[in-house]
Amino acid sequence: MMQDYIIRATAGSGSVRIFAANTRNLVNDAARLHKTTPVATAALGRVLTAAAIMGTTLKNDTDILTLDIRGSGPLGGIVAVADNKSYVKGYAFNPQIEMMKNVSGKLDVGGAVGIGVLTITKDMGLKEPVSGRVELVSGEIAEDITYYFAVSEQTPSSVILGVLVDRDYSVKQSGGLIIQLMPDAKEEIISHLEQILPTLPSMTAMLESGKSIDDILNMIFKGHDLTVHETIHPKFHCNCSIEKAEKALISIGPDELRKILDEDNGANLHCHFCNTDYSFSTSDLLHMTSN
Repeated sequence: MMQDYIIRATAGSGSVRIFAANTRNLVNDAARLHKTTPVATAALGRVLTAAAIMGTTLKNDTDILTLDIRGSGPLGGIVAVADNKSYVKGYAFNPQIEMMKNVSGKLDVGGAVGIGVLTITKDMGLKEPVSGRVELVSGEIAEDITYYFAVSEQTPSSVILGVLVDRDYSVKQSGGLIIQLMPDAKEEIISHLEQILPTLPSMTAMLESGKSIDDILNMIFKGHDLTVHETIHPKFHCNCSIEKAEKALISIGPDELRKILDEDNGANLHCHFCNTDYSFSTSDLLHMTSN
């Protein structure tokens, strides 16, 4: 299976910033770990793809970006976290919701998400993380992130995200495209994008037809100085561990640990991001309280 990748590029003499991604494997990994139904896979996959792309803009290894959606629909919410290597993790609050389709017969991501808010937070080691919050426009994710860029970052952007789920619930195609106009963008490239972007097939249709991410970019920006600067390989990666779970338990203090011992005879910590459980026996907790 081909490795996932994100291309960072520019066009129009550097006045257009471009991010394009094929994220089939990482979204498939997330769907498998969380046992998501197709509509949950589509919603979570779009958010993971967006987070992985946006992670490429982080400068430092310790920087973290969190994309948090809270909605009124049955999905409840979606959280995704990415670092500057585009290692991403995430989960949907209710991953096993029933199949939902819209009037055109496609998976109804907007209905599954509902009305609510999108919050994007960048933790860059400053005193306070930088955070932007907007109301959801449609719940379809791409439109909501487009609105976020316009309102919170004052950056005219076009965001395209898509996940195609196969009959066996595996991910057949997944990808995304973010195109952003810089302040020095000329009318020629702006006019070109206004004409071509509305005519594009869906992201998954282009991928399903055999086009690569490179093919799609060359098609959109032919004759407009497309320059590829970097290729990044994102993946679904959770950095939780038994050691971190143990530290989390120790951090609550010996009195709380003894209370857990008395009431539960053990402890079980669950990582929402990768659906992993960490169990600690009575003897484990006794050892923690004695240290």
